[in-house]
Amino acid sequence: MSAETVFVKILDKEYQIACPREKREALLDAANHLNERMNEIRANGSVIGLERIAVMAALNLSHDLLETKPTPKKDSDEALRRLSDRVDQALHKFS
Repeated sequence: MSAETVFVKILDKEYQIACPREKREALLDAANHLNERMNEIRANGSVIGLERIAVMAALNLSHDLLETKPTPKKDSDEALRRLSDRVDQALHKFS
């Protein structure tokens, strides 16, 4: 994996980031998504300052990520449902 320098622009400021070549497009997509979120927060006008906008964007993105991740409870509920179905099928064979 050879790295290359990728330039991204976020809130009108340019950043250089070292990135493996095969991850370049994903990095650019992530930077564009972050830039859009930060611009939305800035346009809203309720948060002032680059650092505060960045923190709010990070919190929003983290929240979105956690909302899409399966929770252990959901996973265990699904596993219990599948196990219950299998038990029902096995018992049905004996009735």
